[in-house]
Amino acid sequence: MKSLTSLQLFLFLSTTVFNLFSSTAAIGVNYGMVADNLPSPAKVANFIKTKTIFDSVKIFDTNPNVLRAFANTGITMTVTIPNGEIPNLANEGAASAWVNANIQPFHPQTKIKYISVGNEVVLLDNPAHINVLVPAMKALTEALRKAGPQFQDIKVTSAHALNMFQGLTVPSLARFRIDLTETFFKPVLQFHQQNKSPFMINPYPYFELNVMSNNIDFAVFRKTPAVFDPASKKTYSNALDSLLDKTYSAMSALGFADVDIVIGETGWPSLGDPGNKAADMDNAASYNGHLIRKIVSGVGTPLMPNRKFETYIFALFNENQKPGPLTEKNWGLFQPDFSPVYTSGALRDGLQPNLSNPGFTVEVKPGQPLPKPVQPMPAPPADTAKKFCVPKPEATDAQLQNNLDYACGQGIDCRPIQAGGVCVEPGTVRSRAAFAMNSYFKSKLGVDSACDFSGTGQVTTVDPSYGNCRYV
Repeated sequence: MKSLTSLQLFLFLSTTVFNLFSSTAAIGVNYGMVADNLPSPAKVANFIKTKTIFDSVKIFDTNPNVLRAFANTGITMTVTIPNGEIPNLANEGAASAWVNANIQPFHPQTKIKYISVGNEVVLLDNPAHINVLVPAMKALTEALRKAGPQFQDIKVTSAHALNMFQGLTVPSLARFRIDLTETFFKPVLQFHQQNKSPFMINPYPYFELNVMSNNIDFAVFRKTPAVFDPASKKTYSNALDSLLDKTYSAMSALGFADVDIVIGETGWPSLGDPGNKAADMDNAASYNGHLIRKIVSGVGTPLMPNRKFETYIFALFNENQKPGPLTEKNWGLFQPDFSPVYTSGALRDGLQPNLSNPGFTVEVKPGQPLPKPVQPMPAPPADTAKKFCVPKPEATDAQLQNNLDYACGQGIDCRPIQAGGVCVEPGTVRSRAAFAMNSYFKSKLGVDSACDFSGTGQVTTVDPSYGNCRYV
């Protein structure tokens, strides 16, 4: 008997996924709006409530139109404070003013569950944000307390990228970065323990492919040889379990195993530039389909068996105005007309895309013949050995700072240009941006479009390496 493709498998499984869904295994979605063709927030709220399994939504700001649209829907909301506002909110007066302006007008009609103070501050490596994150979280928590008892159920947290571990090791031996353990992660976790709020992380196996020998099958939950952790004697069948257990081990080593873990972002892109073999619909369907079933089942991980993880998939829509390579525009489960990009199991009652006409949906029952999607053959990877991405001479420092923040925010290793790194000198924006831009370019297999950076980058064959700083 011929084995099912991952797409066929999820067409079958998605007819039962909603029956397994319960509020004890909350699963939500990130609602990004970097696009010029999205439906109104009111239509989005109605779609999520009536057509999907999602019971929670995370947004990247405090957009009042979105918050009003989700009033009285029963859907819980996570709002996000931009990184640039963190320093001001360490002041209790400013924190109270923020709560009065952004939370009080909406809650509890709109069920705000979490306030995420910034996003991935360690990855973006701005000391002005890192050093005051905990004071800002404390000030906001106190502001919520003063606002009245109806705001006591809102928890304050912050989402963290997984560049927080010291070196590469097996899950059970993972530890937080030495330079930030005592000064940052320990105070953050103490805050969460004291306030019974969750430690929020953004685990993306897609961005970890370079450290797992590009084992896509392991990353997207396909059957593949398992990875054995000799220290714990545990076996791993997928990358997400490994990333979650690394987080748990690092937390446990500091005495915070009792702090809850929430998955703030995770997902897989369905389309990439030519040469990107990882970003395609089959891989996205496999990752997000298995992810939904895993979270709903509450099976947990090898080190955290039967543990339920509140999870927010990235993202609800494809977003056509996001900068960067093609992948950045194609993380969505749905197109702006609400048609599924691929089968994920996120729709209620077995509604799935009609593969011959993606603008409509049909009900697929077990045993029903399945049309096979036709996908373009990806172009072969580019030869990147002698290609580098560097800033154009006319690029301004402001533009390059944006490039630096963007590249380091996409999961590449920016430690070489951080304090103590081999590429930290000269400490100019241009030098640091050049390293980050090239690292991002190489992570995208050297596709020329990955060096565009809104017209400020250029591909060169001249190796910009110097001293011990190697551009690879």
